[in-house]
Amino acid sequence: MKKVGILTSGGDCQGLNAAIRGVAKSLYEEFNDEVEIYGIRDGYSGLIHGNYTKMEKRDFSGILTLGGTILGTSRQPFKMMRVIDEETSLDKVKAMKDNYKKMGLDCLVILGGNGTHKSANMLSEEGLNVVSMPKTIDNDVWGTDMTFGFYSAVDIATQVIDCIHTTATSHGRVFIVEIMGHKVGWLNLYAGIAGGADVILLPEIPYDIEKVADVLEKRERGGKQFTILAVAEGAISKQEAAMKKKEFKASRAAMQYPSVSYRLAAELESISGHEVRVTVPGHFQRGGSPCAYDRVLCTRFGAAAARLIKDERYGFMTGLRNGEIVAVPLGEVAGKLKKVPVDCDEIVAARDMGISFGD
Repeated sequence: MKKVGILTSGGDCQGLNAAIRGVAKSLYEEFNDEVEIYGIRDGYSGLIHGNYTKMEKRDFSGILTLGGTILGTSRQPFKMMRVIDEETSLDKVKAMKDNYKKMGLDCLVILGGNGTHKSANMLSEEGLNVVSMPKTIDNDVWGTDMTFGFYSAVDIATQVIDCIHTTATSHGRVFIVEIMGHKVGWLNLYAGIAGGADVILLPEIPYDIEKVADVLEKRERGGKQFTILAVAEGAISKQEAAMKKKEFKASRAAMQYPSVSYRLAAELESISGHEVRVTVPGHFQRGGSPCAYDRVLCTRFGAAAARLIKDERYGFMTGLRNGEIVAVPLGEVAGKLKKVPVDCDEIVAARDMGISFGD
């Protein structure tokens, strides 16, 4: 009897349940039902505190289109994993290893993003059999062309920009739509292009506020009474990009605005004289049912994870490269961030279409 544990860690996104379903159903097929699956509650927290339950086949039915995660999730920062809790003297790494053994697991399947994969690699190095799948709306996990959850979030962010178009046109206003993405701009780049934004500001391309204002003026001269800016929440100015890390953090901490988008709006109003409104879809981008593409991708990742378990190939993440599913060593994934290349095809095409990146 094969015993497999599954947990979802970090921020939720569309497709987690589809991926859970994909690996579970594939495991039942691969092992002719000679498999026990244990659902670990609330991510690494459940593995640390022994919060898990044996699941049945019926638990994986009807969840393909369900948003969120039936297992629950939580954030457990990697940098704190080896820190002993002062109040309880809890050794989190030891507790996870002990609970893995207590369940009698042959393998642990982990679904998560960058921080999750750091911890997954650590557990693999500690001797646990680990297989993982890449999830995040940011699409910033190293080693895979695509993470599940990304395209679903792109659809939502694009719909927001689509809706803003009508009111921006009607009132002749400038609108900023703030899209998720602290360190990378894949989501904002795709949504901005798909939604027809006039300006796209990414963390990877520091912007010049004067050049952003020039876009508004140029559009007004051309008879366009509205402008839409798609701004990643992690967008930075050229002045900020020149700062040292501590100086930048202090500058952001002292910023009087709730986010960079509101600061940008105030600056543009001062320079251009235009009224600027800000729309922040926020966690809407992570909610709801996964799109068709993500449902298929989750199914492929889940089936691939089950094959790795059957072949006893542990220490790998299932990834997508050039349209094919591949096994990527966790050691290559952990600690790396897949940023948007400033000369990628998407940016080149956007520039060719006249979209400004504020640089």
